[in-house]
Amino acid sequence: MINLKDKYTGCLLGLAYGDAMGAPYEGGMIERLVWRFIGKTADGCRRWTDDTQMSLDIAESMLAKGALFQDDLAQRFAESYDWKRVYGPGAAKILKLIRRGCSWRDAMHSVYRDGSFGNGAAMRAPVLALFFYDSLDKLVVNTRAASEITHSHPVGIDGAVLIALATSQLLINRSKEEVCEVVVAHCQTEEMRKPLQVAVNWLQQNNRPVVSVVVAQLGNGITAQKSCVTALYIALRFIDSGFLDMMNFIIDAGGDVDTIGAMAGSLWGAFNGSSGLPEFKIEDGARIEETALRIYSAVRC
Repeated sequence: MINLKDKYTGCLLGLAYGDAMGAPYEGGMIERLVWRFIGKTADGCRRWTDDTQMSLDIAESMLAKGALFQDDLAQRFAESYDWKRVYGPGAAKILKLIRRGCSWRDAMHSVYRDGSFGNGAAMRAPVLALFFYDSLDKLVVNTRAASEITHSHPVGIDGAVLIALATSQLLINRSKEEVCEVVVAHCQTEEMRKPLQVAVNWLQQNNRPVVSVVVAQLGNGITAQKSCVTALYIALRFIDSGFLDMMNFIIDAGGDVDTIGAMAGSLWGAFNGSSGLPEFKIEDGARIEETALRIYSAVRC
């Protein structure tokens, strides 16, 4: 059986791998052309996007503070902002306002009156599972708090909770059925409930629809309801297959490839560990692995 330490590194590296592998296929012709020029480091490593950056921000904030403090996390998000990480336009506006001294509470609502329901909170939620995998109640509370800084809409929060809970269950070797039971039990919005039921039915019946059907019924977009269940379904479908098989399916699905890849990659890595990941030259790979081990040590001591 894969040890928990390997699962920690697998989860965070899987997130970064999925992010970096998916980034070149993100967006239209112009976005892909830009990434062709900025998508690799000088030594040939594949760069990651805001998905990995904000996940590392959460890890560093909680390791430094010993708990989740929204003000500190918001400031770290803002200080780390860099357009080359291809942040979404809404998140970019929020983080620029925070950097200029605006409260994150005011900044977030000045951009989205009712809060964002994008998948930006979900993409970084796996890190919270590394801190709170042994307490579902604490995991939900902290995931909601981390989400509120940029994505306070109930659907955006629901998507983040879904990914965090699924990650926590895969870390402790729960079956696909058990993962689905926990996620369904905590789902609070109809927007997430509908695609989730479709995905659960497919998994229960061992139905393996083609890419076009998955996209049509679950989505591949930037909103939480069009990507979080998609990532969960694909990760569970390929949980006993190779990481690259999963990523090829995600790339074929198109849409928000880097974020769906990051979410699915973290789930796959949480179950299979870093030893199951392919050889892949990634930006700051040693730092990412070290961060995962620091979290493991902080949680297990």
